[in-house]
Amino acid sequence: MQDKYIPLKRQRDVGEMITTYFEFLKKNFKPFLNIFISYNGIFILAFLGVSYLLVTGFVGAFVATPTFGMTNDVTSYQIYFVVGIIGFLVLFIITAVLNYSLAAVYMIQYERNKGTAIEKRKVWEVVKQNLGKIVLFIILMMLMYLVVMIVGVVISFIPILGSFAYYLIILAYTSWMGLSFMSMINDNKEVTEAFGEGWNLLKKFFWKSVLSNLVIGMLLGILMMVVLMIPGILIGVYAFHSLDTGVDLANSPMANVVWTLALSLILILYTINQSLAQFVNGILYYSLHEETYNEATRERIDNIGTGE
Repeated sequence: MQDKYIPLKRQRDVGEMITTYFEFLKKNFKPFLNIFISYNGIFILAFLGVSYLLVTGFVGAFVATPTFGMTNDVTSYQIYFVVGIIGFLVLFIITAVLNYSLAAVYMIQYERNKGTAIEKRKVWEVVKQNLGKIVLFIILMMLMYLVVMIVGVVISFIPILGSFAYYLIILAYTSWMGLSFMSMINDNKEVTEAFGEGWNLLKKFFWKSVLSNLVIGMLLGILMMVVLMIPGILIGVYAFHSLDTGVDLANSPMANVVWTLALSLILILYTINQSLAQFVNGILYYSLHEETYNEATRERIDNIGTGE
């Protein structure tokens, strides 16, 4: 795998980072997906269960809604739906912590191993060693996100410029969190130190950080839509055929299975997208860190003439 190694500690402009990102993704998606499935298997099953509760609760409550003075008991369906929402929120937080961490640690191991095969066990060991800091980081990140959202909503009321400023703030926040998380794990910093380092890098390279997240985020969004088109078309064909043949979709067990699988697929793809988004900030972090401290450049200079 050495010949496939992509050095991450390089100074890059926005265009080079985008190119590097997709080269890295092309060569590492399959091994990372293997790690992702290994540690997300139980959550994939949990998403199936949550999707079933959401679909059953929503469809059941819809079908049992009182009509023409007739009353039906929808309490059990409402319970399904509420439990499904709670389950989704819990899974969302857990998978956010896990996959945010797996992506960052994978990139760190990739850089340190110079592209050699990465052991699943080693990735998980690093995550476990930093689990306390990771959980604290995610909690603080969510709290700060609420503040950012409130500020963004207030600013968005400003005509024209407000919407632009809102998205700019969200992109800056995303960059800051990604850079800070990479700093925390890569440099073994405490949470507050990592936030400070991420903030310094963001301030120094603001537009490079924002534009990298904007462009790659848009491309990932397009890629996600393309991936979802195939099951979307199949579900559309199924729904059209069912309606054409007179099948009652609201009461059809087969329809519930199809909707459950479709919703599960969306949720699973969203968790994968969490990791792919963190890869962006991993490449960004190494580039900005190298541009600031020149560690890899000095190392290459020191190795000149040593035969290494």
